[in-house]
Amino acid sequence: MSDVAENAPELVIISGMSGAGRSTAAKCLEDLGWFVVDNLPPALIPTMVDLGARSQGNVARIGVVVDVRGRQFFDELLTSLDELEKRGVRLRVVFLDSSDEALVRRFESVRRPHPLQADGRIVDGIAQERDLLRDLRGEADLVIDTSNLNVHQLRAKLDAQFADHDEPELRATVMSFGFKYGLPVDADLVVDCRFLPNPHWVPELRARTGTDADVADYVFQQPGANEFLNGYAELLRVVTEGYRREGKRYMTLAVGCTGGKHRSVAMSERLTKRLIADGVETVLVHRDMGRE
Repeated sequence: MSDVAENAPELVIISGMSGAGRSTAAKCLEDLGWFVVDNLPPALIPTMVDLGARSQGNVARIGVVVDVRGRQFFDELLTSLDELEKRGVRLRVVFLDSSDEALVRRFESVRRPHPLQADGRIVDGIAQERDLLRDLRGEADLVIDTSNLNVHQLRAKLDAQFADHDEPELRATVMSFGFKYGLPVDADLVVDCRFLPNPHWVPELRARTGTDADVADYVFQQPGANEFLNGYAELLRVVTEGYRREGKRYMTLAVGCTGGKHRSVAMSERLTKRLIADGVETVLVHRDMGRE
């Protein structure tokens, strides 16, 4: 490893869909003490890292916000990131995503065109941008779906990831959800609990949630429930060890049932406990509980 790589600052690339919160993410990193550069040409990112490495520790963490203005711009970004990885620079890519519906609402609310729509519609620009960013999204270390997040919730997520504290080797988010409300777009793994009987059809349990002991007891008394929990917990051990070997720091496990109120909540609670017991720093989120 070169001297520059050894002294190189920590680097975070913030990218994603236009309107998904890149500016909010940049401001959050600035507030956390990062040196943030907005829309730096991708070819200059290695030069910025070199300057940071020669700053004698004065620039220890750099955030670069990039958007995609065209295929050439995107190809230059991938080339720069590949160069930095070969040099051993500590690099993470954060991708901010959002549903098409949420993005259209945001652009319409500020009465601004999408940067890639040209003479077409907002949805045309969104579709073109998704196509350009598909490979980068697939390589991202952290994907955050901002469809249902306000500014404060997005900042809280970024604070949890990038505040100045000891960095765990792997951090997991376990998210219960309802399939009828759509799959979480930032999920790495998806678990389907709809093979279990639904407590919704038990009158005394319908108004309760999977966080209640009687609902959880009902779920795990069903044939296959504990076998599934134990089997999937073992699978997660294999997956998390593989993520660690590959240097992947973040994992989002989405646990779904029909409405995200009973089965998925109970199962995600138990899976979270298993992950924590295996030494994985884990955050539990019930996305759709209370939504009905």
